[in-house]
Amino acid sequence: MNAPISRYPVPEIAGLPDDIRQRILDVQQKAGFVPNVFLGFAHRPDEARAFFAYHDALLLKEGGHLSKGEREMIIVATSGANNCLYCVVAHGAILRVYEKKPQIADQVAVNYLKADITERQKAMLGFAMKVCHDAANITDADFVALRAHGFDDEDIWDIGAITALFGLSNRMANLMSLRPNDEFYLMGRLPREKKPG
Repeated sequence: MNAPISRYPVPEIAGLPDDIRQRILDVQQKAGFVPNVFLGFAHRPDEARAFFAYHDALLLKEGGHLSKGEREMIIVATSGANNCLYCVVAHGAILRVYEKKPQIADQVAVNYLKADITERQKAMLGFAMKVCHDAANITDADFVALRAHGFDDEDIWDIGAITALFGLSNRMANLMSLRPNDEFYLMGRLPREKKPG
């Protein structure tokens, strides 16, 4: 039995607006499958465009002192705190691939303080958790603490903005009951086999 990927209607790819359909096809070609988030959000195309535009602005930007893996750590840690199965599983897979560490996503999702990551990364995730749970009490002291680890004010904005965007994503995924693709569960857990030749 195949469980539905969303409690909302999932549109047929062929019937989507051209730009959204093309994005989905591009992702499918690159990944080998269509991540369910694209289909779930496509229920409302205008909102899907806005969400993915902000997603790309934060996660695909050049510069700054956050690696791609660190951006994914923020997503996995805060998504774990928000009990978002889809984002923990999907972004956990991406984190494992970027960091080439099969255990890292599980560690970060459950308790980043016990994870095999640097003290700098723990400080980053501690701040992300404060944005996630207690943003009203962020003070200049939080900025001072992060600067001591080499983050500048733009990096701190990125940490907060990624946390905030995925707060939205986590809540929408839970609202939709968005199901993670089976492919995500195994990604990055075993070393890739070397191709002959």
